[in-house]
Amino acid sequence: MNSRTRTSKAAAGVHTVRIPRRRGRRGQPFIVVIPEHPTVTRVALGTVGRALWKARTSLYPTALAVLGFVLAAVRHVLAWWSCFLPATAVVAPVAWLAVMQRSNPACGSSLAWRIGLTSATSLAASWLTTAVAFGPTAGPLELLWLLALLGTQIAWPIVRRTY
Repeated sequence: MNSRTRTSKAAAGVHTVRIPRRRGRRGQPFIVVIPEHPTVTRVALGTVGRALWKARTSLYPTALAVLGFVLAAVRHVLAWWSCFLPATAVVAPVAWLAVMQRSNPACGSSLAWRIGLTSATSLAASWLTTAVAFGPTAGPLELLWLLALLGTQIAWPIVRRTY
């Protein structure tokens, strides 16, 4: 066997470690420590990821709004005629309010919460219907989406701590 060391070409930035063979029965094992220095991008993404993970429960409205925006865009591109499906969801909250008021009448703050929930749900369903029909970036739909997102994101911590 040839005992010469052979050189090989390695790409730039690749660290090659050559470990000699152990000789004899008492050959000591080698421990190779290669420090890995994370890039600035990895550190920044890790910091943002940890911050988002800590605040994940308070960001539910934002995640739901972004998901709705993306799904409306995809549905508009693939099948714009499917806007008639969420159109029925526009009147469903009003029907729910009527049924609830008839079976279990409420007054005061409970009635205000029911009306607020009904109007917010109807607004979201009507936005989804028009966004699927015309595209989520058509006309004032972007501004309406942003205002609804801000409203729900501001109200979310209040609602979570009330009950």
